[in-house]
Amino acid sequence: MADGTQRTAAWDKASLTALFDPATGWLDRRVLSDAGLYQLELERIFARGWNFMCHESQLKEPGDYLISYIGEDQIIVVRDEKDEVRALLNTCRHRGNALCRAEQGRAKSFVCSYHGWNYALDGRLIGVPGQSTFYHGDLDKSRLGLATARIESHLGFYFATLADDAPSLHDYLGVTGRAGLGMICANGEIEVVEGVQKNVIDCNWKIAVDNLFDWYHVPYSHASANTSGFLDIAAIQFPKDQLVMLGEYGHAIGGPGIPRAAQAQIDQLTDEQRSEMTQAQPQGSPRIRPKAAADLMGPEGVRSQGHPNIFPNLWVTISGAQMCLRLPRGPSHTELWWYTMVPKAAPPEAKRQIVRSMNHVFGPAGLLEQDDGENWSQSTRSARGFASRALGQNLQMGLGHDEVKVGAGGEHYIDGLISEHGQRWLYRAWTEWMSARNWAELKANHSAPPVGTV
Repeated sequence: MADGTQRTAAWDKASLTALFDPATGWLDRRVLSDAGLYQLELERIFARGWNFMCHESQLKEPGDYLISYIGEDQIIVVRDEKDEVRALLNTCRHRGNALCRAEQGRAKSFVCSYHGWNYALDGRLIGVPGQSTFYHGDLDKSRLGLATARIESHLGFYFATLADDAPSLHDYLGVTGRAGLGMICANGEIEVVEGVQKNVIDCNWKIAVDNLFDWYHVPYSHASANTSGFLDIAAIQFPKDQLVMLGEYGHAIGGPGIPRAAQAQIDQLTDEQRSEMTQAQPQGSPRIRPKAAADLMGPEGVRSQGHPNIFPNLWVTISGAQMCLRLPRGPSHTELWWYTMVPKAAPPEAKRQIVRSMNHVFGPAGLLEQDDGENWSQSTRSARGFASRALGQNLQMGLGHDEVKVGAGGEHYIDGLISEHGQRWLYRAWTEWMSARNWAELKANHSAPPVGTV
């Protein structure tokens, strides 16, 4: 039976670029099923890009660590004795054993359970049993420290890359990526709630990514949530007031947006008046952001009430109250990690109420996630069939009907109806990342955010 492990093609640049046609919106379904493509993704997207590791609130003290991933490479993210955050590959330099088995904790050093090699929090090899006897003093510990990844932060969010030639995180994020992270902090300082919810869905990771731009599915996939009274679709969808932002390297934001005329009125209000306006809205309505939010999200980005994706796989949702990593686990499986953020200064009961609310929306127990997971799984399954995958996918909604404008903050944005601009931008970027052999090629050949009609 076709299970996604079969390798169906040798992928050169021409065959990779042919997998998606941005002029028609046609996507080859092998993108969602081929094992060879998946291995190339691990090399050319995940190992090359900046991957979200953690928020600073998750590493409060020296010795605090947690396990994250770059593709399928396990990473120890740790605050060392000098208060610096490090990203270390979780594999002993002796025989490859995983040093950390716990998902998070506090340690003074990392000791391999296989043969006792001991590493400092900064990755240095500091102890080897029998070094003078069994190794005859020949072992050069200075050359056998843990492999490291570059790690940088923006607004307290740490990202890591295995590529020495990658641009800085600030440049990589660009206007759109920085707006997406700014959405989380738009209402003030936050912290990540203890405990990351994790579950596996039988889907390709890219389906779980492109769905976040998809506001077309909401009244159909989530009809039961609307019928039960859990969700008021009419109050959240705004099908004719959509704002899409397209950024470099595949970053994008899609979903409802505050019309410019309405935002102009908000811009005249004080923070106190904005708070009063928020309280007067129906329950569940998006909070009106304070003036300082425009500095974090840009003058156009601050209008967004949608979903950012930091390419490749970090989703910011519920106006910054949750984040989700879509971690690849083969062509046909994705591990989802859900983080919940709360205002750092909020009272404990208010934080508990946010957590209770978020648990019911997304994550393993979330009503919306269960609807979505069924669709993603079935779409991935059809991509493995011989006849089914030959049909491709149709992503033409809005194609050729909208105009990209450039805001004062450099935002490339589209105001209009529900569309598939975000999905097309994702797969255009994916083909460019996959076709480039290194960062020099990617920088030279990736698509700049568009202008004019798209």
